[in-house]
Amino acid sequence: QVQLVESGGGLVQAGGSLRLSCAASGRSFSNYAMGWFRQAPGKEREVVATITMSGGTTNYADSVKGRFTISRDNAKNTVYLQMNSLKPEDTAVYYCAARYKTLAWTTSPVGNDGWGQGTQVTVSS
Repeated sequence: QVQLVESGGGLVQAGGSLRLSCAASGRSFSNYAMGWFRQAPGKEREVVATITMSGGTTNYADSVKGRFTISRDNAKNTVYLQMNSLKPEDTAVYYCAARYKTLAWTTSPVGNDGWGQGTQVTVSS
C-alpha cells in the first residue's frame, strides 16, 4: 500500500479558503486514483472528490461542486484539494485515499489501498 500524509487543515471563517495537500510515498503514484473523503462528528464518512490516475477526470459530491477543486501533481506524488467559499457544514476531518489501478471507491476505513491519518477542517460561522 501507498503511505499518505495530509496537511493544510485548520480553522477558517465561513466564506474563506483552505488548500489541503496529501503527499504519497512509495513507487508508482501515477498508478493510483486519488480521492478526498470527510467525516463529520456523528456522521458517516463520505466521498468529497476523486481524480483518475492521469488527472484527466474528476468527480465531486454535489455539496461541494463549484467550490472545491481536486488536482494532482504526479511528479511530486501529491494530490490537492482547493476549498473555496467554505461553509460551517464543511467542518470535518478530511482524509485522502488511494486506489491502485481502479476507480472503485469505498468509504470503509479498512477499504481502498491506503488512507491518510486525516486533517481537521473547522469552518466558523
